[in-house]
Amino acid sequence: MKLNDAEIGAIRLDKWLWQARFFKTRSIASKLCASGRVRMNGDVIRKAHYAIRPGLVLTFPQARIIRVVRVLALGDHRGPASEAAELYEELAENVYTDTARLPARWSS
Repeated sequence: MKLNDAEIGAIRLDKWLWQARFFKTRSIASKLCASGRVRMNGDVIRKAHYAIRPGLVLTFPQARIIRVVRVLALGDHRGPASEAAELYEELAENVYTDTARLPARWSS
């Protein structure tokens, strides 16, 4: 008998990014994954259906910042922001890719 992802505690990468509220739609998350701009534990991921599990480290761009997060839990639905924040842990301060967009207090 073959187990599916839900039975082994995994979820699609694009679905998790959407549930954790990093992206407004699942199709945006899927396109980012397909573009090869997401890394999982340092390895480039090019497929939105890649199964992720708690404990993995994801690195990806969001707007003009680079996010580095550890997956803490898998969601079962897209909930409010407070619930989504419990799905991950920020591992590094966000790295701005456009210095013109830095907050004023960081520009000196």
